[in-house]
Amino acid sequence: MAGEEEASRKKGFRLLGILDVQNIPCSRDAILHGAGGSLGAGLLHFLATSRVRRSFDVGFAGFMLTTLGSWFYCRINNAKLRVQQRMIQEGIKNKLVYEGTVADPTNKPGADTPSGPT
Repeated sequence: MAGEEEASRKKGFRLLGILDVQNIPCSRDAILHGAGGSLGAGLLHFLATSRVRRSFDVGFAGFMLTTLGSWFYCRINNAKLRVQQRMIQEGIKNKLVYEGTVADPTNKPGADTPSGPT
């Protein structure tokens, strides 16, 4: 019994059987934004025109556009963040490697001598 519960907990929520919402970055937020966009677009269109079928179509289009837009925006920001993290990690690694050596970029020549007349 405990093994089945643990296996179902690790499996996560799958949308339409293909999209694992729990393990794919940004998918949960994108789906939630899409649901809100769908509700807003469909409801506004219905209030403006009182056409049910067309309002459903507008709501579905709003879901697709909002979901895809939110997902792409989030993925691009995550990619930028990963690049920044990689640059910082390389900088820290280089700092540790070159610290105290002649090749240390923070060690400026002539910084040890006092300025001005002695």
